Amino acid sequence: MNSIPYDPSSGKAEEFINHEEILATLAFAAEHRNDRPLVESIIGKAAGCRGLDHREAAVLMECTDPELVALMFRTAREIKRRLYGNRIVMFAPLYLSNWCVNGCVYCPYHAGNRHIFRKRLSQDEIRREVIALQDMGHKRLAIESGEDPVHNPLEYILESIATIYGTHHRNGAIRRVNVNIAATTVENYRRLKEAGIGTYILFQETYHKDAYETLHPSGPKSDYAWHTEAMDRAMQGGIDDVGIGVLFGLDTFRYELAGLLMHAEHLEARFGVGPHTISVPRICPAEDIDTGDFPNAVPDDVFCRLVAVIRLAVPYTGMIISTRESRQVREKVLELGISQISGGSRTSVGGYADEMDRQKGKTVEDEENSAQFDISDRRTLDEVAGWLLDMGHIPSFCTACYREGRTGDRFMSLVKRGKIADCCQPNALMTLMEYLQDYASAQTKAKGLEVIRRELSNIAGDKVRELTVRHLKDIEEGRRDFRF
Repeated sequence: MNSIPYDPSSGKAEEFINHEEILATLAFAAEHRNDRPLVESIIGKAAGCRGLDHREAAVLMECTDPELVALMFRTAREIKRRLYGNRIVMFAPLYLSNWCVNGCVYCPYHAGNRHIFRKRLSQDEIRREVIALQDMGHKRLAIESGEDPVHNPLEYILESIATIYGTHHRNGAIRRVNVNIAATTVENYRRLKEAGIGTYILFQETYHKDAYETLHPSGPKSDYAWHTEAMDRAMQGGIDDVGIGVLFGLDTFRYELAGLLMHAEHLEARFGVGPHTISVPRICPAEDIDTGDFPNAVPDDVFCRLVAVIRLAVPYTGMIISTRESRQVREKVLELGISQISGGSRTSVGGYADEMDRQKGKTVEDEENSAQFDISDRRTLDEVAGWLLDMGHIPSFCTACYREGRTGDRFMSLVKRGKIADCCQPNALMTLMEYLQDYASAQTKAKGLEVIRRELSNIAGDKVRELTVRHLKDIEEGRRDFRF
């Protein structure tokens, strides 16, 4: 039997995520893990923000020499600072429905779970969720939904997006809606693009085809090729900002890292644009899910190395971490490559309005029983923002690139040339000022104003700095939504 050829520019899943190539890569990495000159040369290449291929990254992942690992971490920090500065983009997930027809064995939404409370938000309930999120200060959402053609057809998703964009409360507005829903057709991706979505996000879960088919025994998602080729169809449908990721712990982290980077290489080879974001969730406990059933759990030290190696390999991408992770872990990986985090998140359907009712003393039932996974970092958005400010980061609520058409290759070219900060730095400060004026506690506001004062000097160009100062004053006086 002939082996399947490896071809990063192919549109066929088993050719651009090639099993034989991954096995050869892992064997090469194991053989050269202690090849100091090779490891140093790979880190040197990464330091120039040129990225790494999947085989080079695999070598770094295998290396355990403490001095070389420390060098990797320093280089990852430098790259992240050079391309993204100290800005951390804030977002929140919004769960619309947990009805699902798939049989994914690691997800509590699976069709066979008779214990979970099933719920789909009405449009009025979505408005309540959005108002609750706006009252926290959020401007960017990632909507999530199970796959169910009866309960959650695309028409429902499109109507929900319109409701989100159309809901305004006080000074609140959701300015960017990213979408994390099941793989679909080119035509449906066109409809999502026309609805004004930001990034289309879809996690591969695992790139190991045999493991994938075992973990997805039933439902539309069980088709490995259909799922793995979804980003190609999204690109063909006009969505040029796509986000990829795996659920670390389903298969070995070594295999998943190679597959993840091969997917990024494929998008570059075929469309000239790599992933806008890469997410790095780890499997965690949930209703009807025991993490002990998954033997490939990734310990914290390995997880930190994964984040650093991905930053070295794909310097231009935004990296996302959710409230699955604890405060302690999030603090470590923020320095190593993470550029987007969630704050004040709820993973249950209707969880934000439920929390608002709970704070008013109302009885709320079934909130936890509809959650997709347990949250480790349960701090409020204000607490997360204050924590970031304490560490010298700028919590950014900016959505300007999407709204100004800086997406796809236009966004990537700015990042790769180190020019994105020219827009992002002033936009981050202006959206932070909005947050401070409208939503922050007195303590967080004081910290934020000091950070803004200090960071103004880092804006390149006298004219941009002067205009930023003017707009910051406008925001203090009640005007909103300035952007470069």
